[in-house]
Amino acid sequence: MKVFGVAGYSGSGKTTLLEKLLPAIIAQDLRVSVIKHTHHNFDIDRPGKDSFRHRQAGAGEVLLASASRWVLMNELRGAPEPSLADYLARFSPCDLVLVEGFKDEVVPTLEVYRPANGKPPLWPERRQIVAVASDEPLPKDFPATLMALDLNDTAAIVRYIFDTLNLKVAHATHEPPFSPCGRRVGEEGERS
Repeated sequence: MKVFGVAGYSGSGKTTLLEKLLPAIIAQDLRVSVIKHTHHNFDIDRPGKDSFRHRQAGAGEVLLASASRWVLMNELRGAPEPSLADYLARFSPCDLVLVEGFKDEVVPTLEVYRPANGKPPLWPERRQIVAVASDEPLPKDFPATLMALDLNDTAAIVRYIFDTLNLKVAHATHEPPFSPCGRRVGEEGERS
């Protein structure tokens, strides 16, 4: 199982990018899973439903199953949050897990960066960031050690992920390979 992260501030477009990447990667005959980390308290259950009542009564785990899907809900009840590795160990076998969030985990990560959001980039402080996707030109001091990608070029981002993780392409495309490391979004000539 290969793991690749997508990080960025809220509102940067991480989920939208994943919605574009998933079908493109799955089209290459890969089985893909996603894990999303949130800092917010959430509940996929509804008050009054049997599964909700089981959890309220103290069940540590409740598995809700149907003919079309199942979900396992685990109540931490004050225990420390599991690590990314702990969560990954719970996945069924797959070729690739795309990780949204988990900004501090050391897995190769693409930052979705939108200067218009008014937030600073993550790449100066996070060594796991190997590439940055933006829909605007990146600063002139953008490090040559990072790959710059056009946020709107899904095919280039997929090629970069495949190259970074040494994944095999099932269906060859007729598009040229992406530019060498350090090309800036918006530069004249070939876009990275």
